[in-house]
Amino acid sequence: MTDPTPDPKPASSAPRPSKRRVIVLGAVLVGVMIGYAVVARLDGLWRAPAGDPTCMPAVETAKRLEPLIRGEVAGLTIAKTPLKLPDLAFKDAEGQPIKLSDWRGRTVLLNLWATWCVPCRKEMPALNELEQKLGGSDFQVVAINIDTRDAEKPKAFLKDGNLTRLDYFTDASAKVFQDLKGVGRALGMPTSVLIDAKGCEIATIAGPAEWASEDAIKLIKATVTPKAAGL
Repeated sequence: MTDPTPDPKPASSAPRPSKRRVIVLGAVLVGVMIGYAVVARLDGLWRAPAGDPTCMPAVETAKRLEPLIRGEVAGLTIAKTPLKLPDLAFKDAEGQPIKLSDWRGRTVLLNLWATWCVPCRKEMPALNELEQKLGGSDFQVVAINIDTRDAEKPKAFLKDGNLTRLDYFTDASAKVFQDLKGVGRALGMPTSVLIDAKGCEIATIAGPAEWASEDAIKLIKATVTPKAAGL
């Protein structure tokens, strides 16, 4: 007779992972490690200052000047990351081409203005006075007119207002505005950018300021001759 009790099954050992599963798990682990490395790298890039490294001194200057950004010049925004301004191209009073780089070695307060801009017109006498007080071999107000129609109108405005200390610069194409807008430094009119001797941004303001005020004079003096200003 056949024994009705079935033969006992041999004891089973723990299942071994298939070769495919091992490969998949290994790939996942490698992917996680690569992802971590990428995130860490991006985080490092995010934390590092962007822009032109030659302009880092301008950022340091901006930090030093920050306590002076108050009162009549409180609207200025100091540079947080190094930015070299585009080499803006425009024309002088004789119609000769000129570029921003022609002022290398000098601190510049670059200003964009137009006769159709009411705040611009109100601001011009103060810019003229600032140039009269501090303009020279170390500093200059460079006010660029961007009227696109009547070329004689801005000249007449300066003459009638006796704004003789400001050199006349013009860009009838208004490309200088677009170039500054392209780097996020021109949102409206007037626009002024304080630029160091290497062509790097120190601070920017969208809108007018009282440039002949004590606050502005102290700021510009501290920018050009920090030791004399006690900074």
